[in-house]
Amino acid sequence: MSIIIKILATLVALEFLYIMYLETFATVSKKTSEVFGMRQEELQRKSVNTLFKNQGIYNGLIAVLIILATWVFVSKMAVMVLMGYIILVALYGGMTSHPKIIIMQGGLAILTLILSFIL
Repeated sequence: MSIIIKILATLVALEFLYIMYLETFATVSKKTSEVFGMRQEELQRKSVNTLFKNQGIYNGLIAVLIILATWVFVSKMAVMVLMGYIILVALYGGMTSHPKIIIMQGGLAILTLILSFIL
């Protein structure tokens, strides 16, 4: 696996760790409110807060899988599968929530996947 793919995959993992931080640890922060386009009062609702925290753990575990695939198992195929999965989830989010999710969550994964086919 090329160093470029490793760097891009690591950046995707860092992006997902940041999403995990916002959703799990800074759930009711102003930044989380801005990123997800929700009022802080809405984020403070117990049901929403719990859902965000659960989603944050999910995103953090995706980051862990990317790091393992990239640096421990050094599996280009595993990285490609994970990038494909992220892209599919971003497409679903773009269709059901807001189109900007496709680029915000999937943009770097799309670039990583495309370059994985080339390099």
